[in-house]
Amino acid sequence: MSESTQDKQLLHLVFGGELESPDGIRFRDLEALDVVGIFPDYASAVAAWKAKAQMTVDNAHMRYFVVHLHRLLEPDKQ
Repeated sequence: MSESTQDKQLLHLVFGGELESPDGIRFRDLEALDVVGIFPDYASAVAAWKAKAQMTVDNAHMRYFVVHLHRLLEPDKQ
């Protein structure tokens, strides 16, 4: 059963937390990670990422990321 372009979900995860160093990607406390949510497309994930990033702009150690879950779930369909 093949999915039509309209039915295809390109899931994205948005999460973040405080980094040990602003130039690295090692988190200070994994238990304190902020999982913003899983989104059905890149545009909505970026909107959520941007909102969270703007809320924490005063903390140089705070960083949010968009993860392309669809690429992890179906690596052969890059």
